[in-house]
Amino acid sequence: MNSLFKALNDETRRQIIELLKDEDLNAGEISNHFNMSKPSISHHLDILKRADLITSEKKGQFIQYSLNTSILEDLLSWILTLKK
Repeated sequence: MNSLFKALNDETRRQIIELLKDEDLNAGEISNHFNMSKPSISHHLDILKRADLITSEKKGQFIQYSLNTSILEDLLSWILTLKK
């Protein structure tokens, strides 16, 4: 769960999640939305993958990234258990 909160603690990673909620994208398409280097975007994607917030699938020469909604559902369920 710590890696999940670490991943969500960064504005850029939250913006990437926002992009992926609408459609699957490759790293180049994601990087077009930011004013930072592609290696920096790859670093953010790696952190999101390690937290299981996104998944990746190779499609031709590109890697397509998708939002993993099941981990978000698990997080929401856990948060709801904290409410008394």
